[in-house]
Amino acid sequence: MRPNDARLALHIPRLLWTRPTLTPPVHTFPSPTAKRTTHTTMSLPAGLNITLPIPKGGETILTPDALKFLTILHRTFDKRRRELLENRKKVQAELDKGKPLTFLPETKAIRDEVSWHCAPPGPGLEDRRVEITGPTDRKMVINALNSGAKTFMADFEDSNSPTWSNMVLGQVNLRDANRREIDFAINGKEYKLVENPAVLLVRPRGWHLEETRVIIDGLPISGSLFDFGLYFFHNAAELIKRGYGPYFYLPKMEHHLEARLWNDVFHLSTSYLRLPQGKIRATVLIETLPASYQMEEILFELKEHSSGLNCGRWDYIFSFIKRQRAWKSAVFPDRTDVTMTVPFMDAYVRLLIQTCHKRKVAAMGGMSAQIPIKNDAAANEKAMAKVRADKLREVTAGHDGTWVAHPALVKIAMDIFNENMLGPNQYYVRREDVHVAPKQISDPKVPGAITEHGVRENISAALSYCAAWISGNGCVPINWLMEDAATAEIARVQLWQWVKYGAKTNTGKTITAAYLKPIFDEEAREVAKIPGVSAKNVEIARNYMESQVKAQWPSEFLTSDLQGHLEGGAVVPKAGL
Repeated sequence: MRPNDARLALHIPRLLWTRPTLTPPVHTFPSPTAKRTTHTTMSLPAGLNITLPIPKGGETILTPDALKFLTILHRTFDKRRRELLENRKKVQAELDKGKPLTFLPETKAIRDEVSWHCAPPGPGLEDRRVEITGPTDRKMVINALNSGAKTFMADFEDSNSPTWSNMVLGQVNLRDANRREIDFAINGKEYKLVENPAVLLVRPRGWHLEETRVIIDGLPISGSLFDFGLYFFHNAAELIKRGYGPYFYLPKMEHHLEARLWNDVFHLSTSYLRLPQGKIRATVLIETLPASYQMEEILFELKEHSSGLNCGRWDYIFSFIKRQRAWKSAVFPDRTDVTMTVPFMDAYVRLLIQTCHKRKVAAMGGMSAQIPIKNDAAANEKAMAKVRADKLREVTAGHDGTWVAHPALVKIAMDIFNENMLGPNQYYVRREDVHVAPKQISDPKVPGAITEHGVRENISAALSYCAAWISGNGCVPINWLMEDAATAEIARVQLWQWVKYGAKTNTGKTITAAYLKPIFDEEAREVAKIPGVSAKNVEIARNYMESQVKAQWPSEFLTSDLQGHLEGGAVVPKAGL
């Protein structure tokens, strides 16, 4: 057993919730105990402070009752969240000392028991063969819901820059979409929902991110609880009335106790709003290396709310490098060589499909980041051929659906799945042939080379994405790929590990900070030409990336590092656990 696992398991019991009988008193700000200046005069729960003005229209989301609900979530769960984040540090320290990850011996009984299964699919989730994802701006939400995909994952996380306006008005857009009131016109063009739009799922931010513009008892609320809480409060009853339910994607988890925390949040929230239990469904992205050893345990913790697992391929590669940061053997070649068919990725995919179908839930495939290439038919056909090959690999492996980032890819993916998956899913594909050993999951051997083109591509992608993110855009087309935080993270940690371990290019050049500096100079000048990206933000991105390649260890997340550059994004000092 890992140190701290037993302590956490004992200290954090599974909770059964009823609606609290005591609720926080309400008064009008300014509070005599407030540590920051509030920018609203509405009646707020005691101890809660909003540090920026509410965006126009956001007052219908940040209502006193909704904020009271957020306060209850924060006071009930934030201490546990922080303890679980501390546990991640302990696991990392063990990995740095050479202790390998493995399947947990203390949860073997859960893996061995064949009789338990997860909840049946929620209404509208029986067939998820093509899912589209993107941020929550109004036009994107309408276009994605109208794209022909079975579902749309509205993203408050990796494809979103968490400006205050994005986080609050995104909630307005989703509320309006659920009530079929999102139609609008701009520049003479009207946007309206089709009669049968895609089913909506929402991805809140991961447990590690915080909403620094909402302070409760002197601490920022969890971004996860803020995003989930506002969406659930304003939409759960409406969705249930319409015959569906509140559906979520849960990102970045590294331990099954983090899934247990989510399950307890679901129970409390449902009871608090006096809604019927069992309507929530949550799909977990397996996008961290530690989580790949706990897939069954994660499903078990969420089983009455689970709708499966997803191969979050890009973040998984990032986590694979980051968690094995102390291992020189885990130095990768160009990121284009780290494909879904390399041994560690193939093992992870096969195990995920087997695990999900054993427990009768969806095993979702990963993202195709390609976007159409205009004015070059040959290049576009080559890119689309990659998409078709990727989707064919997924459906024949046993996946129940896949992700795309652009509406133009929906039909391509749909045609592949329609031809090869005749029923609504493939839960019957048990993959009993799969036997994945612990070492296979973390095997770092990837054929390929580090090229100067690969180095330059990483620098360009990281600078472009970070500068755009600071500018308020978290979903950026770069070289005909839709880049988000995950792909920028791969670029960042690859540059770090190449410098850390003195990796050589295929021409024999040793990669050092000095070697990278002129490439940073050249690529920063090119990124500064991108419309909507200021020279100031390019310089911030460059300084950040150059500091990262020189660091002893890479930071956990660039989104955490850079959020201080957003309005009101600086993290307040944290109280002790």
